[in-house]
Amino acid sequence: MAAVRSRSLTPPGPLVDGDWLAERLGTPGLVVFDASVGAHRDADRRIPGARPFDLDGVLSDHDAAAPHTMPGAADFAEAMRALGVDDTSTVVAYDGAGLYSSARAWWMLRAMGFDRVAVLDGGLPAWLAAGRTSEEQGPAYEGPRGTFTARPRAGLLVDAATVSAALADPAAAVLDARTRERFAGAAPEPRPGLRGGHMPGAANLPFGELQGPDGLMRPAAELRTAFGAVAGERERLYFSCGSGVTACVLALGADLAGYRELAVYDGSWSEWGMPSPDRPVVQGS
Repeated sequence: MAAVRSRSLTPPGPLVDGDWLAERLGTPGLVVFDASVGAHRDADRRIPGARPFDLDGVLSDHDAAAPHTMPGAADFAEAMRALGVDDTSTVVAYDGAGLYSSARAWWMLRAMGFDRVAVLDGGLPAWLAAGRTSEEQGPAYEGPRGTFTARPRAGLLVDAATVSAALADPAAAVLDARTRERFAGAAPEPRPGLRGGHMPGAANLPFGELQGPDGLMRPAAELRTAFGAVAGERERLYFSCGSGVTACVLALGADLAGYRELAVYDGSWSEWGMPSPDRPVVQGS
C-alpha cells in the first residue's frame, strides 16, 4: 500500500486511463464517482469504493424546466460535502455506458471552480474488459463529510440568450452532440413536446464520433481534425445536446484537442426545442 500512496494524485489531464486509476485506487484523497444515468444508474457492479454522482437525482435542479440543469452553488457544494469531497481531493468520474455522462460530472466540477478532476477513459466497460476488480453496488456513501467549497466560474455553463448570440457571431461555433438523425429532424426526440431539428447555424458533431471502436477517446490529433471539420478556424466553441450531458463529451474532446474557449449550453435541446418564437428551429443536415 505504501507504494500506491506514494504516487501523485494530480491527474495528467482531463482524461485518465484505467492503469492510472487502478494504481491509485484506495489512496486517501482520491474520490471515485459513478456518474451513470438512466438504466446504467442501477447497474449491479461498480468500481470499488465508487460514490454516486447522481445526475438523475440530487445533482440536477428539479425545479428547472429542463432535465439535468445545474444546481445552484450552495446545493452543489452541499452535495459534494455529503459525498466526502474536500477542496484538496482528486476526483475521477466514470459511467456505466463507457464515456457518456461522466464528462458532465467533470464539467460541473470545473464550473464550480474545482480542477482536480478527470474522466476515466472508456468508463466501467473498459475497466471490466481489462479484467480489473469490481464490487457489488453498496449502500449510499456514509463516510465523513467533506470541505468542498463552490467557486462558480462564469461562462462555462450558458443560457439560451448566450447561445443565440453565439449563433450570430462569426468567431464562434455552436456544435450539437446529438445523432445526425435527430439533428436533421429525421428522428423523433425522446422527450415529448420538443420540436425536431436544430438551431440555425449550428453544426453537428455526434459525441460518439469522438470515440474509437473500443469506446476510448480518440487521440488528440484526430480530435482536432474532427472539430476543425465542423468549426473551421473558429476557436470559441459552444456545445449543446439533448439535456446538457453529452455536450460535455464534446467539451472534453475539445479540451483534449487544445481548444480553450469552451462553454456548454445547460438547457440544450430540452429547452431550445420547446415551442418558442424566440428560439428558431430548422430541419435537414
